[in-house]
Amino acid sequence: MVSTRKVPLRQCIGCGEMKSKKEMVRILRTESGEIVLDATGKKNGRGAYLCPRMDCLRRAAKSKGIERSFKMPVPQEVYAALEKEMEQIGQ
Repeated sequence: MVSTRKVPLRQCIGCGEMKSKKEMVRILRTESGEIVLDATGKKNGRGAYLCPRMDCLRRAAKSKGIERSFKMPVPQEVYAALEKEMEQIGQ
């Protein structure tokens, strides 16, 4: 008997597509309330997932998807910082 491994799926907060966890980029709210990009996907805190495309980040900002996921207001500076970090990843 060969068992198949379950692939964890996550929903993009920008476009709403379900993709495997490894294909997504994790946005993290730390315990101190700071919002950062988690490239490793292993840091502690509340996480939300985005497709690795700038378009999805912009959609999430426009629809306030990040604010809904973290249940807190997100300042515009955080969106600008997330855009810079996303560009550095090269996606």
